[in-house]
Amino acid sequence: MNATKPLLLPAGITPSEIVHNANPAALVTDAVRQGEGTLASTGALMMDTGKFTGRSPEDKYTVKDGLTEGAVWWDTNHATTDEVFYNLLTKMSASLQGKKLYVHDVFACADPEQRLRVRVITTRATSALFIDNMFIVPSADERATFEPDYTIVQVPEFLADPATDGIPRSNFAILNMSRRMILIGGTGYTGEMKKGIFTVLNFLLPRKGVLSMHCSANVGKDGKSAIYFGLSGTGKTTLSADPNRGLIGDDEHGWTDSGIFNFEGGCYAKVINLSQKNEPEIYGAIKFGAMLENVRCPEGSCWPDFADDSVTPNTRVSYPLEFIPNAVIPSVAGHPENIFFLTCDALGVLPPIARLNTAQAMFHFVSGYTARVAGTEMGISEPKTVFSACFGAPFLPLHPMEYAKLLGQKLQKHKVNVYLISTGWTGGGYGVGHRISIPHTRAIITAALEGKLDSVAWNTDPTFGFEVPSELPGVPTEILTPRNTWANKEDYDAKARFLAQAFLKNMEKFSAGHEEILAGGPTVEVTTV
Repeated sequence: MNATKPLLLPAGITPSEIVHNANPAALVTDAVRQGEGTLASTGALMMDTGKFTGRSPEDKYTVKDGLTEGAVWWDTNHATTDEVFYNLLTKMSASLQGKKLYVHDVFACADPEQRLRVRVITTRATSALFIDNMFIVPSADERATFEPDYTIVQVPEFLADPATDGIPRSNFAILNMSRRMILIGGTGYTGEMKKGIFTVLNFLLPRKGVLSMHCSANVGKDGKSAIYFGLSGTGKTTLSADPNRGLIGDDEHGWTDSGIFNFEGGCYAKVINLSQKNEPEIYGAIKFGAMLENVRCPEGSCWPDFADDSVTPNTRVSYPLEFIPNAVIPSVAGHPENIFFLTCDALGVLPPIARLNTAQAMFHFVSGYTARVAGTEMGISEPKTVFSACFGAPFLPLHPMEYAKLLGQKLQKHKVNVYLISTGWTGGGYGVGHRISIPHTRAIITAALEGKLDSVAWNTDPTFGFEVPSELPGVPTEILTPRNTWANKEDYDAKARFLAQAFLKNMEKFSAGHEEILAGGPTVEVTTV
């Protein structure tokens, strides 16, 4: 505990002990001693998140007040009141009397001009370790004068009372932009904390002309960076962890007039079916200081079984960015030369790569089509076709067109190549076809990064209007045109029309007053979908 400077705890919290900015070794020691986790043979801490093994978007709220009422897009953001927030804060504070608390101070945003100071108050050593792994750790001097811009209070064991607390369930994550606080209760899923800060940055940065993005990013030895958009499970972490490129970050970034920067200081990777052969960088990062979530070991062993999904398919590991040998620190880079929209197409309709013009890029960015992968959210047991605006609707407090316009402006100004990449199924949809292999996707990405796509022939897709290459080195020619992989071509045509119409139908809720966005969509007419 810092003895020279009082901690700024919310009013009413009187703990028995405060562990302030403990180092990872001390946090691991406390976690094991307190029964929060055990050590795996790799040295990583293994812990369970409890009932919730994924985010719960339906239980995430933003306080509607003078600051947010006219700014937040309430069509997709759940509103609550400051009265509900303050009541829960009071009750949570009372529940912490006499308890041991972990207080951790970190930075969000690698760009010092955009930096957000975040203080996390929690009852769990594992939660503090997650924050230490996932955000930027200040120096000792920076922590000595630390004053938080935002405070997170995370108490997994605190349960709300739906009968009296103004929310329908016992778990919650509530953002209060005016009080600059986030309350999280009733869930031990650590990802709620990082996504809470992501939502805050998505509210603050676009007003400054900074595009906030749900994406991974890396940079080549030539200094040219690339961005990978996509929801969890589409390949952002896997594809950005390229041994031949420097890793900037795996999930959340900003794009200023100077270039791109990571919001975080760590990675939160899915580890289901992780293998050293296919993902050696992530595999090698699972060592002391890293934290595995909801992973199991075979009986009598302490070696993680990454194929075991008995708890959840959404098994995860958090680790500091520097655990990746080729990480770029500080995690900033220049303007991207290539952008990839990653989609896990469960219908097996989209090609593994398509080239987009600016209008098409804006259309597909706002669409954010993918299949929600099993386990990423509660209640999802198999891939489900969804449209998630800007590849991150649950974290976007503003209207999607505000982000899309910023993207369009930056694409035109910096002459960026944009590609739609399907990491989903080919030869048929989910249950019939098979998943496009990681090596094939890597070969496609590498060809784009090395400029090899400039010399190949491109054909216009008759349904979606984008361009598809006729051949690529290291990739079977037949999978480049998905129709060729289907046994029944008429079935493919019907499913392609279905998806195209679904794109257009989904866009209706965004295009009012922004009809120009439709110029980048499919060429079919909207019918009942």
